[in-house]
Amino acid sequence: MKSATIPSLRVDPALRADAESVLKEGETLSAFVENSLRAQIHYRKTQAEFIARGLASLAEAERTGVYYTTEEVLGRLKAKLDAAKAAREE
Repeated sequence: MKSATIPSLRVDPALRADAESVLKEGETLSAFVENSLRAQIHYRKTQAEFIARGLASLAEAERTGVYYTTEEVLGRLKAKLDAAKAAREE
């Protein structure tokens, strides 16, 4: 597969300087931009999936009439967290 290019990006010199100031040793600005782009793509896909699950959950609650309070949900999450912590300690 051939590689593709991302359109060049014109930015304020201060933004470029800020970006260059946080580069890790041996890291290029191009690598930083590519990693940032990948991270933003992952974030947006994850966010879209989260919203889709929430809307599906809402539709299921409306269909069945079964709703859970905040306390019930947080209680279940706390129980899972406590169980996971206990399993790690064993």
